[in-house]
Amino acid sequence: MFSYYCRSFLFALIFTVISNAAAVAQSAAADSTNIWDFGGMGAVNFSQVSLSNWAAGGQNTVSVLGNANLYANYEKGKNTWNNSADLTYGLVKLEGRRVQKSDDKLELNLKYGYRASKRWYYTSQLNIRSQLMPTYTITRDTLKSNFFSPAAVLASLGMDYKPNDKLSVFISPFTGKFTIVANQGLADKGAFGVNPADKDAEGNPIPGTGDHVRREFGGYINVRYKNEILKNVTLQSKLDMFSNYLKKPENVDLNWENLINFKVNKIISASFFAHMIYDDDVDIDVDRDNDSKVDGKGPRLQLKQTLGLGVSYKFK
Repeated sequence: MFSYYCRSFLFALIFTVISNAAAVAQSAAADSTNIWDFGGMGAVNFSQVSLSNWAAGGQNTVSVLGNANLYANYEKGKNTWNNSADLTYGLVKLEGRRVQKSDDKLELNLKYGYRASKRWYYTSQLNIRSQLMPTYTITRDTLKSNFFSPAAVLASLGMDYKPNDKLSVFISPFTGKFTIVANQGLADKGAFGVNPADKDAEGNPIPGTGDHVRREFGGYINVRYKNEILKNVTLQSKLDMFSNYLKKPENVDLNWENLINFKVNKIISASFFAHMIYDDDVDIDVDRDNDSKVDGKGPRLQLKQTLGLGVSYKFK
């Protein structure tokens, strides 16, 4: 019954977003004075280490990391429609090894708002996070993740507080969170918190019986902040917090991203990115006695950071 209501809620929200988007687009077509704001930023960072007869030792390395942040925003009367896409992909080549993926991110965010007061909006939001390409172990014999394996889909209804064009605080007491694991092999293993495959009488997993979707329903807060904190230094921060009403609501899922861009000139730029994730339903391999061997699993704070120098381009 709960899964039925979750699916119904998701479909209703998607229909609402699409319907409002169509209405806004139709209005824009009828009124030539309507203004869409399109833009974004793209950057490619390179890194290389080359050694020859280097007594201290080391490893030849080549890496490349590209990212793009795109947006399309519309505002007319009491209606607002904000769309954004964030993409990141990186590769690294270590001496004596194959080319490996170093980073991979795909995020889409659709948000429709109807003005309730000067700073508050009735809002529906659809957020999708996944990756573009498969991820393997170093030996490339085991798949760890893939496109939509996992994917996190959050469908929300609530209020959005926007005091200015730098800050947005979206508060939703009604949010469906769906963790999707499309790959059957990963689903059978119970990866990313879905129910694993059923077992036969001898305790062996039955292939093809693992769940593809983990459904949750709860409260959600999304904070987005973007500002030029110093000359040519821009901070972009996104904080997501979700509490599952039906299971351990005190264990709040956290997703916090911080990106600092340093603009050297029109082309050269540097960036620092820090990402923290905590999900109580996702178990991480743990070395409890510090003997360099995995001896357990459990939820842990996940951390990722990147630092790069390269070329960038901003367009509107």
